[in-house]
Amino acid sequence: MNLAVTAIGRDRPGIVAGITAVLLEMDGNVDDSQMSILHGQFAVMLIVSVPDDASSDELSARLDEAGREFGLAAITVSPIESLERGPQATHVLTVYGADKPGIVHGVAENLAARQVNITDLRTRRTGTENEPVYTLMMELAIPGEGSARADTATALNNYGADHDVEVNLTELDAQSL
Repeated sequence: MNLAVTAIGRDRPGIVAGITAVLLEMDGNVDDSQMSILHGQFAVMLIVSVPDDASSDELSARLDEAGREFGLAAITVSPIESLERGPQATHVLTVYGADKPGIVHGVAENLAARQVNITDLRTRRTGTENEPVYTLMMELAIPGEGSARADTATALNNYGADHDVEVNLTELDAQSL
């Protein structure tokens, strides 16, 4: 049985060990994961497999117990019907500029209009308090070839020029992946 497990809460050492201990006790395996600390908050998403005869309710209860031990705000367990391999990234996009609301939305809206799938997204605010710099990094699966990809690049460059941010779109080399 395949499950999605998500958790969020104040960061502290041992959270990953606590969650994976419960999975191990139930003969579970972490198949895919993404974890991060955002402003002191720990966030994790796991795709796990457990034996077909395992109880998702029991797993959920045991993970809730572990979550309480670590002071997590929430843990969820959701069944997944099938494990499909998602779209593969073809490009990396970086956007840099003065921090202001709407950068992620503006870029994401441009990409959605062109049916581009965001396969990974990270943001960071750096710089100083008086001059914050916003950094947006995305891995993208841009469909099609040639003109479709050129249209996406043009739209992103126009967005950058219109919003005074630096936009860099780089094709991933399939050989290096």
